[in-house]
Amino acid sequence: MTAAGWDAARRVLAVRLDAMGDVLMTAPALAAIKGSGAGTRHLTLLTSPAGAAVARLIPAIDDVIVYRAPWSKLPPGTLPDPDADLALIEMLRARRFDAAAIFTVHSQSALPATLICHLAGIPLRLAYCRENPYDLLTDWVRETEPAAHLRHEARRQIDLVASVGLRGPEAPGLVLPASAERAAAARLRALGLDGSRNWCVLHPGASAPSRRAPLATFVKAAEILTQRHGWRILVTGHGAEATLADRIATLSGVAATGPMELPDLAALIARAPVLVTNNTGPAHLAAALGTPVVDLYALTNLQHAPWKAKGRVLFRDVPCRVCLKSVCPEGHHRCLADIDPAEVAAAALECAGGAAPAIPEDPARIFGRDGITRGADEARDLPASVA
Repeated sequence: MTAAGWDAARRVLAVRLDAMGDVLMTAPALAAIKGSGAGTRHLTLLTSPAGAAVARLIPAIDDVIVYRAPWSKLPPGTLPDPDADLALIEMLRARRFDAAAIFTVHSQSALPATLICHLAGIPLRLAYCRENPYDLLTDWVRETEPAAHLRHEARRQIDLVASVGLRGPEAPGLVLPASAERAAAARLRALGLDGSRNWCVLHPGASAPSRRAPLATFVKAAEILTQRHGWRILVTGHGAEATLADRIATLSGVAATGPMELPDLAALIARAPVLVTNNTGPAHLAAALGTPVVDLYALTNLQHAPWKAKGRVLFRDVPCRVCLKSVCPEGHHRCLADIDPAEVAAAALECAGGAAPAIPEDPARIFGRDGITRGADEARDLPASVA
């Protein structure tokens, strides 16, 4: 590893082309890159539109480039544009980066992004890779997950940058705009919730259908909290999720916040006694902001629990765990559908009451060693490009 070269790098490109939660779980590694530069390092994040929205809340990031990579999931009806890819290469070349760190989950290949960085003339290129990349990577860390072990996603990326001598805080936090802070405070005052502990934010959406708990689970949990315990609940959703939030609010007789920009959502979550949600971006927002979270966790993969957070991770074990699918391939959704709404409500009460336990970092401590091994066996022969 060329640790000396990385120590001298002043203009660094970080590549994380996934969703908001993935960028948030990469924040500790980004802080390590930024903090190892003695205050003189400029860090640019190349990311998806969803990742860009939260990147502006991460203090380590100086600049953001938005890119829809053709090897990532594109919106329906969107076709890859070779001209955009060539334009990106020229843009990166013009910025004269000294180094690039490419961040991926273990089921993705770093090689397409690595080739982009190579063609842009970036001299140092760091990534995990299952195949032999030869000279495409100057700093190659062999991919050993999930066959040999499975780490939390944040730990995986911390270990990647540590391989070239970059270290920093493991829970760097977020910086919220003052306007969002004021708006959240005003909203809670208007609702009479300022200073109260008997309320929560409920965020029922998730980008992948396989990671959405049934509507009925959230409705019943909300009814338990409101009717038996006198809670107030604020249901949030953005874009397509707003319709889901409105339905839950109507069925359970609670309040929907209406559409919110991401900084406003983050500021609201920061003030909440607890967030109840699926394993999705807002769960990672809560973790970064220090808000306890009740995470209804689909077993599609096992390395994305809230990082350095307090709360509860709820699921039901199923033989089909670690399917890595956006839509439940079995059609039964039992890893989420079998969660008892009363358990969700009890977890929310526990967390809001100040008794939230720390969520373990090691996936095996959450999901069981047997399940981790089973998932590794089933994923052993996956092609590296599966996302």
